[in-house]
Amino acid sequence: MTTPITTVNPHAPQPTSLVALGQSLWRNRQLIVQMTKRDVVGRYKGSAMGLAWSFFNPVFMLVVYTFVFSVIFKSRWGGAGGDDSKTQFAVLLFVGMLVMSLFSDVLNRAPSLILGNVNYVKKVVFPLEVLPVIAVGVALFHSLVSLGVLLAAFALFNGYLHWTLIFAPLVLAPLIILSTGLAWMLASLGVFLRDVGQFVGIVTTGLMFLAPVFYPITAVPEDFRPYIMANPLTFIIEQTRQVLIWGHQPDWLGLGIYTVLATLVAWGGYAWFQKTRKGFADVL
Repeated sequence: MTTPITTVNPHAPQPTSLVALGQSLWRNRQLIVQMTKRDVVGRYKGSAMGLAWSFFNPVFMLVVYTFVFSVIFKSRWGGAGGDDSKTQFAVLLFVGMLVMSLFSDVLNRAPSLILGNVNYVKKVVFPLEVLPVIAVGVALFHSLVSLGVLLAAFALFNGYLHWTLIFAPLVLAPLIILSTGLAWMLASLGVFLRDVGQFVGIVTTGLMFLAPVFYPITAVPEDFRPYIMANPLTFIIEQTRQVLIWGHQPDWLGLGIYTVLATLVAWGGYAWFQKTRKGFADVL
């Protein structure tokens, strides 16, 4: 008996509703987990230390930050927050870099997601919409490792951890939602406009310096502060520092508004991806 061959119609219309999005993520949850694991392990495949590099990389960067900024530059954060020890600047900087890395890793990779998986577009039945989600999962894994290093360093430097760290997942969740939505949009645009990847790299670098990663928001002149606050990274960086470093509860109203806006962006990015994916096969 001959096994029937499942054909794929790349031009078939795709659902764009939030319900369809949720159903797709739930239906493909095992695929997402497995491919995320494969991607994480594959990044270090062939190296002697393997996954251990995902731990040693943030440790090395934290040591460098601590030495350069507390010993050489003798930097101090200043402003509100109380304690201003010589290691405080490095820890605060590391928080900003952690948030920035989560965001930039997803966006910088997004434009090449479809281009790097052409066989999924034409030859097999594959839920292309999960590729950006997998990229987010990989970035999230490395961010969680960095977060563990940060908490261990903070406990070592200060002898305690703030109980408010339990709010960290709630603070980072809106950024994850936003990053996923932008990844869907950029993954689609990257198929039709090959220069998108270069442009995104420039934008993420600019966002890093226009967010309070290396400086407190209070150091920005009042006239320019609204532009810094408009950066989608600024609010998340500040709130992450509030719950991890200063021991304060987050701005719940601000988080709620940010989450709603991030969800709208995610829905728009998903709808854009679903509407434009029918043209992927023609271009590729």
